[in-house]
Amino acid sequence: MEIYYDDRQDDIKITDEIKNLIEKSIATVLKVENLDENVEVSVSFVGDEEIRDLNRDYRGVDKSTDVLSFPMDDEFIIVSRILGDVIINTRRVMEQAKELGHSNERELSYLTVHSILHLLGYDHMEDEDKKEMREREKLAMKELSIYR
Repeated sequence: MEIYYDDRQDDIKITDEIKNLIEKSIATVLKVENLDENVEVSVSFVGDEEIRDLNRDYRGVDKSTDVLSFPMDDEFIIVSRILGDVIINTRRVMEQAKELGHSNERELSYLTVHSILHLLGYDHMEDEDKKEMREREKLAMKELSIYR
């Protein structure tokens, strides 16, 4: 697994421990989905304003969000499968962790799991799809032993 990190924010210090948690979260989703770990993912940590701009420019929604996923649509390069890009809003990580009464690390892990599932084609626009995606999230979080 190849993960490319880009840190463009000042809210959370992105330590080796956080990078290990992100990698473990991605690996767990791939395991739950019975997929090979031979993938490439880009993970960017950004602030509230940047993610709002991205959300507006790419989704037509002019507001901040917690995470965005940009899949690569099953394109292959040599032997690695490029899944796509994950953009995490660290300000929202802190706000949601506090609101839900858990750690920033738990929230980072959950948003990573959520976003990787999006990269794999899951969505939550329709109720049935949302139910299926939530079940996949629960399986991954249980496998990670990270609970609320």
